[in-house]
Amino acid sequence: MSGEIVKENNTENVMENEEKNTGLHLNKKTILGLCAILVVIMVFAGVLTQIVPRGEYCFYPDNTYRLADGAVVCIGEQDSVFTVDGKNKIGYKDYLARLKEYGISVVSYSDEGEIDLTGAEDLSEKIIDGTYHEINYKMPLWKVPASLVLVFGSENITTGIAIILFIVLIGGTFFILDERNILKYIMAVVIRKFENRKYILICVMIFICMLLSSTAGILEESVTLVPIAVAVALALGWDSLVGISISLIAVAFGFTAATFNPFNVVTVQKLAGVPVFSGLWLRLITFAVVYASLTAFVVLYAKKIEKNPEKSICRETDKELRDKFRLTDADTVLEDKSTAKATRAFLICISCVLLCIILDFALSLGGMLSMPGMAILFTVGGLVAGYKTGLRGKQLFGGFLKGVKTIAPAIPLIFFILAITYILSEGMIIHTILYKVYGLISDMPPFGAILLLFAFIVVLEFFIGSGTAKAFLVMPIVAPLASLVGISGNSVVLSFCMADGFTNLLYPTSGIMIIAIGLVNVSYGKWLKFTWKLFAIELIISIALMYFAVSINYA
Repeated sequence: MSGEIVKENNTENVMENEEKNTGLHLNKKTILGLCAILVVIMVFAGVLTQIVPRGEYCFYPDNTYRLADGAVVCIGEQDSVFTVDGKNKIGYKDYLARLKEYGISVVSYSDEGEIDLTGAEDLSEKIIDGTYHEINYKMPLWKVPASLVLVFGSENITTGIAIILFIVLIGGTFFILDERNILKYIMAVVIRKFENRKYILICVMIFICMLLSSTAGILEESVTLVPIAVAVALALGWDSLVGISISLIAVAFGFTAATFNPFNVVTVQKLAGVPVFSGLWLRLITFAVVYASLTAFVVLYAKKIEKNPEKSICRETDKELRDKFRLTDADTVLEDKSTAKATRAFLICISCVLLCIILDFALSLGGMLSMPGMAILFTVGGLVAGYKTGLRGKQLFGGFLKGVKTIAPAIPLIFFILAITYILSEGMIIHTILYKVYGLISDMPPFGAILLLFAFIVVLEFFIGSGTAKAFLVMPIVAPLASLVGISGNSVVLSFCMADGFTNLLYPTSGIMIIAIGLVNVSYGKWLKFTWKLFAIELIISIALMYFAVSINYA
């Protein structure tokens, strides 16, 4: 009798341990370390708002257009309210009068039917050159610690909530995939097909991920790939950093080598006043060079740690994950018919994600379809897969909620990053930095000017992660000046893309990077130790390509 009780207790302990090891488990030390870094950056941002002069440019209201005859008109914005000088609210007519003081004449129309907009240039929300002015405003210091709350009233909170929702869905889905052996089934299939061609897998994965971001502009969506790519990398004898390299890093570098990317190429070319998709030949060469350099870097690192595992940068933190994803019963897993059906159902849903990405790109929806499409299909795929393996009702959704709990500690990281963005925006110093850079570029030769523009975008990434937001901030000011100092529009576009791409993974203010390394318990220090050489290589490539572009007047 006592033997049976002991046996039952042992069984319960095993089940508890298995449950604890299921899903994504974030290391508290890693998360606390990342939070500490972000707090320091918050303080630094607060100090900057006190010592850097505050200033602002004026911008055109929404629905403002430049007609073919040069006239600037604004349609239907009479009820709009504008914030000027950091804190003052003024009405539409007062704002137009303010623009007139700078020599900017905007004619107001109440209805679009009153005017012909054929061939008109959309000026909505564009910064106006020549309108910079310093302002008598200093952000109160109490807003620095309060920014974690005040951010809920900012325009960035919608994006933050979307990312948090995305992360939560990943956690719940991954728990089900892990618990029902679907993840192991995927790993077993990949290992069987690529066991003797492992490095071909690296080449293929990097190419596919780079291609998707270079053309369709996916970035945040790639977070869903990270846990699966890391599991496969560990099962093949590599480490977590290789898994991140063939997923997230590849996607970010696709932004660097953008070809048709709607966020970088299309937006920046429109703002720079050059034909959309022009200059494709050099961007294709850029893609090939960046792909070759990234692939070579990852393959060499993978071979190094395969030969000597002690050289893995994250060897210690990978121990738990390596035990978790060790696949010793591949044949048994592959013979399970219910798991096979569940995996097929999950992969069908994931395949539909590609359709969402293609439609998003074809219809120029700017991520409105691809990101929610991936989140929904990834989740639905996980729930359907769980159902196919026998989970029902409370078991299915209970497992999903357990997965959400395992990833919940990552959520505060997003709020810290949003708070930093809020502080810098509220502090009114970004326009001042842009104004100073503008002054420096105007006195430089073409190659020096394009290098300074590149450096400015790299630094600006620390403050503003969105490529589109940076483009709208910088291009209306810099593009005309670049033309005056002898830099072609497409050279400016190339410089912008290369500066905006790999830096998506450089700073701790990057939400996507922080979440990705947090998922696999890699500290920011180890992340920099792994990536700094790669970033240095891409910097050299960027400088060489920009020199070439300026030399041939790339147009």
